[in-house]
Amino acid sequence: MTARTIAIASGKGGVGKTTCCANIAIAIAQIGKKVMLIDADLAMANLGITLGMEDTPTTLHEVLAGDANIEDAIYEGPAGLKLVPSGLSLDTFLRIDVEKLKPVVTSLLENTDFLIIDAPGGLGKNVLGAMISAAELLIITMPDPSALADALKTKLVGNRLNMQILGIVLNMVRGDRTEVTAEEVSVLLDSPILQIVPYDDNVKRGSVEGKPVLLRNPDSPASKAFKKLGLMIAGEKVKEEKVGFLNKIFKK
Repeated sequence: MTARTIAIASGKGGVGKTTCCANIAIAIAQIGKKVMLIDADLAMANLGITLGMEDTPTTLHEVLAGDANIEDAIYEGPAGLKLVPSGLSLDTFLRIDVEKLKPVVTSLLENTDFLIIDAPGGLGKNVLGAMISAAELLIITMPDPSALADALKTKLVGNRLNMQILGIVLNMVRGDRTEVTAEEVSVLLDSPILQIVPYDDNVKRGSVEGKPVLLRNPDSPASKAFKKLGLMIAGEKVKEEKVGFLNKIFKK
């Protein structure tokens, strides 16, 4: 199997992209796939913190600055996934050569099934460096107009780069009338909605503790959505949950 390279991007910050990235990677790793997760948000690195792995002496910063080899910046994370974190040092960040990211990604493809890149927010040089390094694009957004406008810009950039657009993940959905509907989002972005992740307080609690919701509360609503999403991306069959008679009544 040829390794798949997937950039996870959002355009707008604050839509839960990094949280989605961590949980999707864990979901795929939990079904026995080899997953390499790269924090390419070089300016605002949060992936290591989200995974509870902030104590990493060598990071992608040092690699892209020419101070370390990529092998020194790979750490084992939850469910056996491999993590290449980014650092918090401003001095090292200022010496980074973003053009080195793609060769680094290429060097990691031999020993993995899925290489997942957490791309930065916005559409600057660092974002393009992350997207150019991947063949596929998964877009995370929320059902509000400003987030969708930025998601559309991100998709258009993906199209320009000839990336395969996997689809859209609608995150933190509350289901109230003020939100743009999934159907409207799909039409606006001209892409399928792969998964709707409901708003779930367990996600925030997990972020505070440095433990992704999929590990902290595996049966919570958001965790179930992330599990399904991971299976879909990995090309595995998703089992439909059977809804009991009483549940059907109470859902009406």
